[in-house]
Amino acid sequence: MQARRITTADFARRTGVSQRSVQRDIETLRNLGHDIVEHQGREYSAPASPLLQPAEALVAYAAIRLAHQHSPALNRHYRHALNRIAASLPEQVRRTLDTSVRGDDSAYGERQMEQVAAAWVAGRVLNFDYRRPDGVRETGNELCVYFIEISRTSLTPYVIGRERRSGEVRPYKLSRMANLSLHADTYQPDPEFDPRRFLSDAWGGIGTGTTGSVRVRFVPEAAYRVMEGGWNGATLIRADGSVEMELTATLDARGLPQDLMPFLLSWGRQVEVLSPPEVRAAWLTELRETLALYAEGKN
Repeated sequence: MQARRITTADFARRTGVSQRSVQRDIETLRNLGHDIVEHQGREYSAPASPLLQPAEALVAYAAIRLAHQHSPALNRHYRHALNRIAASLPEQVRRTLDTSVRGDDSAYGERQMEQVAAAWVAGRVLNFDYRRPDGVRETGNELCVYFIEISRTSLTPYVIGRERRSGEVRPYKLSRMANLSLHADTYQPDPEFDPRRFLSDAWGGIGTGTTGSVRVRFVPEAAYRVMEGGWNGATLIRADGSVEMELTATLDARGLPQDLMPFLLSWGRQVEVLSPPEVRAAWLTELRETLALYAEGKN
């Protein structure tokens, strides 16, 4: 009845029960609160139930709108998704939501995402070329798509999957993927792949590799913000109200957590890096160089 109007006689023939049984079932559905509509010709239909409850829809809307407002990638897809979510809500809510969405479109990343989505949904291997951060161009990649993630700092989309030739599971920045096409071969999802575990050490960017622990201390006045942040890491609340956290992050070739550093520096004097020594030294150097650059009387 959600797919199309149907008579009780048609229902009875399709299900192999009596027409009277179908009529009783319709009455039962109505008594359970379902909106069953009777049309002329004794046809019945049922409006499709909303995919999301109001609170769920508003939370999803807010999350997508954040990406839409602050990232050039996927603007049209974001806007269409927002319109679909808003359409499931009452008019007085929808009117305000619609005015919060920009009307401009951008093709940035949209074609790539369409190809990635088609490959993932159909279980098809994805062919593409890739420009690495160092500028080197990889050609002929063959990816079994496992997941899509948005960077927490740049709101940039990343595609995660197993590159079939090397067997390595790794992330690819969507904007660096080119010449995408669907391979004739199909693949089966890896039941062992856990996106939460794979992304647990990703700070800002999306990356895997050697990881290490960084211990930091937040001053008491920042404690409440730290506790409500929901970051992964062991937490210790000191008697003076300060908060110590042990964070795990991906390390670069120098042993530094490059994705984590911008997060730490954004807290200014409210955070102190305690260990390891090389990360503390890099953090202090960055602060001192910034202070020297912007000291009084200097540009």
